[in-house]
Amino acid sequence: MQLKPTQTILIGFALIILIGSLLLNLPLASKSGQSIGFIDAAFTSTSAVCVTGLVVVDTYSHWSLFGQIVILLLIQIGGLGFMTMATLFSFMLKRRISLKERLIIAESYNQYTLQGIIKLVRRVLIATFIIESIGAFLLSLRFIQDFGVLNGIYKGIFHAVSAFCNAGFDIMGQGQPFSSLTAYSGDIIVNLIITSLIIVGGLGFVVWDDIYNAKSYKKLHFHSKIVLFMTGSLLVFGFFSFLLLEFNNGATLASLSGKDKILVSFFQSVTPRTAGFNTVNFADMRKASVLITMLLMFIGAAPGSTGGGIKITTFGVLLLTAISVIKGREDTEIFKRRISSKIVTRALTITLLALLLVFTATVILASAENITLAEALFEAISAFATVGLSLGITTELAVVSKITLIATMFIGRIGILTVVLALMSRAQDKNASYRYREERIMLG
Repeated sequence: MQLKPTQTILIGFALIILIGSLLLNLPLASKSGQSIGFIDAAFTSTSAVCVTGLVVVDTYSHWSLFGQIVILLLIQIGGLGFMTMATLFSFMLKRRISLKERLIIAESYNQYTLQGIIKLVRRVLIATFIIESIGAFLLSLRFIQDFGVLNGIYKGIFHAVSAFCNAGFDIMGQGQPFSSLTAYSGDIIVNLIITSLIIVGGLGFVVWDDIYNAKSYKKLHFHSKIVLFMTGSLLVFGFFSFLLLEFNNGATLASLSGKDKILVSFFQSVTPRTAGFNTVNFADMRKASVLITMLLMFIGAAPGSTGGGIKITTFGVLLLTAISVIKGREDTEIFKRRISSKIVTRALTITLLALLLVFTATVILASAENITLAEALFEAISAFATVGLSLGITTELAVVSKITLIATMFIGRIGILTVVLALMSRAQDKNASYRYREERIMLG
């Protein structure tokens, strides 16, 4: 049977997760020398490949150097996509990329044409290496001061890759497990480097390429303009929301200086966009801040990026469509351009399917665990949007809840519409040759 590109992507990610699970289940992968158990190994492998960051054990405290390196490799493969990594090996072996492989690559990058797809992958690989190297170098300079030369360099590399891939995995648990970057909440160097890597990784490979080639904002493609506009808007919204809501919260911002308040608020506006790092404990935040975090997580990053969520372009299209309806316009418009009705329908479908997935995962978590509805919903959105933030319940979850989150992370990383199309490929296009008569129904 001939596999479609969507099916190949789905199977490819599943195989990588399985290999990662087997490696992490080895006694060699744990500092204790004992196997963690397949479910927890699979959870960690899925979280790494799907660049989520949800963990059942502290990455530094539990995993050996071998285990941490396996996780780091899984993050890199998952962040770039397995077909990008496969293409890298093809480049190294000087092997020609087949037409089928080009189709799969185009599908993974959300490209509608094969023209220049291999050149795009080559530029993505080069840009990734350069950006991660710069981030690793700068972070290493800072971490060497705290951890020594070798450990500082290692932590610099690990966190640069994790931040760029929007993974949220950290190895800062030597002082306090699950502390993430809370020890650096007021460190301007660490904050700016990590947030810059997260933002760049979340923009998407196609947008970088466009920025590099266009040279000026006016020459950017329509997609890139929307991504940049929505990214900036959500960062500003998140920053002021956290700053105002948490300003007098003694458990988060109240005791900090003005500079640190700004740093922490900006960091928390960036990290829900599928990164998963934190410099304050989200469980200490006010309910309104947690709710806004859920919204930002659900929206996510840009298509074709290392991030997840329904994607900022999807949210932007829905928002613009609502504005057009309110204004009495038939077309969805922005930047003196009209957005196709097919794109609007696709955005609505993605959002509805995502809501159904999050709802289902939340119901299962709320039924299986002794937790609040807010905790269940937060965890479900975090898994779907491949964020990795948690209100502190992940380590105590039952097996059924872990399996639910594994499935949710997997679907969220591949793309819920991609998964549905891959599983229902035979049911497509049966009625495409004709159309039924149009009718009206009442709404609202």
